[in-house]
Amino acid sequence: MTKDSACENSRLKFFPITMFAIVMGMGGLTIMYQKAAEFLGIYHAIGTVLMFVTTAIFIIIASIYSVKIFKYKDEVQKEFSHPIKVNFFAAASISMLMLAIIYKYEHPLIAAFFWYPGALFHFYLTMHTISFWINRNQELDHSNPAWFIPIVGNVLVPIGGVGFVSHGALMYFFSIGIFFWIVLFAILLNRIIFHKQLAVKFMPTLFIFIAPPAVGFLAYVKLYGTIDVFAMMLFNLALFFTLLIAFMYKSFVKNKFFISWWAFVFPLAAMTMASMLMQHKTGDFLLLVLSYTMMIVTTVVIAIVVYQTILHIRKGEICIQE
Repeated sequence: MTKDSACENSRLKFFPITMFAIVMGMGGLTIMYQKAAEFLGIYHAIGTVLMFVTTAIFIIIASIYSVKIFKYKDEVQKEFSHPIKVNFFAAASISMLMLAIIYKYEHPLIAAFFWYPGALFHFYLTMHTISFWINRNQELDHSNPAWFIPIVGNVLVPIGGVGFVSHGALMYFFSIGIFFWIVLFAILLNRIIFHKQLAVKFMPTLFIFIAPPAVGFLAYVKLYGTIDVFAMMLFNLALFFTLLIAFMYKSFVKNKFFISWWAFVFPLAAMTMASMLMQHKTGDFLLLVLSYTMMIVTTVVIAIVVYQTILHIRKGEICIQE
């Protein structure tokens, strides 16, 4: 075996499941620009280009990880049994659900191709993750906002699922996501305030606090088409966490790059979409300003994250043993 081939095998062996967070981030950006074209009059072509880019990235990452499953089953099993990394397997199912949302209106057949397996896979991962937590003693230090991904990620299912299954089935996913958001948030807030600080590489996951109420708001309006008291509460909670993260910006600007930086992107995009939808429903000028501001911030953040990702891949600092 040559040195180059040995190096490639090593990279494949340590190709992390967290790479699917890239698809989540790019998917959020794509949907954001699709909605910006609908609500703000932004060029539709931007969303179309991003749609193809996001799909290509998903296919590449899914293909590489599939090869890893066949060649390095033990390494995959280690990730699937890891108290933190197990949560990121849901990033794969969420990526499929986001691709379903991306293709929903222009290509419903392609959307269905992603949504049905994505929803079933996410259902399985929800059950597996909760069983994993129950059957194994969890260390408090292992808890972090990434816990939201497999469980609270259920609120994403209804957004792309309208028209594919019954309202009752979609409400099942929405109910599970909202319930466990409240439960897990209480656990995580206790851990963050009263116990050890999060590891530096997981600090970006604090952005995930924005996602549950923002996505919950989008899903609720999708299901019921109205802005009522519950919808307003979800939106305002998402806005609160966005402002809190902005207030804490010094905690993030000097962090060393980790692939978890992609946790910045999806919640920001979700908040941008929530702002645009709320502005569309209410006509509030301040929400219009917020929508444009969030869109600019999200675009700048993802440009930085993309640059850092490419830079560290070229340096060989991504797919390495931890």
